[in-house]
Amino acid sequence: MPKVSEEYFEKKKRFIVESTYNVCLRKPVEMVTMTDVIEETGLSQGGIYRFYKDLDEILADMISKMRTDYNIIDRLDEIIDGASFEETTYKICDILADVMEEHLMDIQKINFDLTVLAINEPLRAQKITGEIKGRGNFEHLATITLPRLISASKNGELKPNGDPEDIMRFISASYVGIEANCILSACYGKAPMNTKCEPRQMFRTLATTIILLMGGNA
Repeated sequence: MPKVSEEYFEKKKRFIVESTYNVCLRKPVEMVTMTDVIEETGLSQGGIYRFYKDLDEILADMISKMRTDYNIIDRLDEIIDGASFEETTYKICDILADVMEEHLMDIQKINFDLTVLAINEPLRAQKITGEIKGRGNFEHLATITLPRLISASKNGELKPNGDPEDIMRFISASYVGIEANCILSACYGKAPMNTKCEPRQMFRTLATTIILLMGGNA
């Protein structure tokens, strides 16, 4: 095998990742095959395997790139400091609505597909995510908000109607539900109960629910 420069190597890997991303926009992630990627890139099978050992390694790099492109951590950190609990909650949900509306047909669709993959093939999903460095937006959000909610509950600033950790699990499940409903409606034409899914309206309702569950003033 002839030697190639590191720049060439990384450029080819980016091209393969972008091609895989384009395939994932058209097909459910768990149905994507290495053959699909080979056809999308125009490279030979041997050419692909010079850069990646398997499809899951490509998917791991694709998810890492998506995290970079879909990074709202700085925006979240900015609004969490100094604002009231109620104001912070509404602003966080507004940011989540902004991103979901902007990326509903691309990054959000792929994220939904990855959730389905994790349900159907948990070991494979674990293998893929095990290659990814850093935290995603929602992981970061949970990491910085849960300790604050627990602290506010203990010092009496908030009087939650339940265990803060249980409420956080409910919030996580609600986010996944909003994402799933919006994706099914936008990408597949049909949401449960034939409802019309509007991300901003749904996140606004979630914000009000969170505030009430935590004993705030909605």
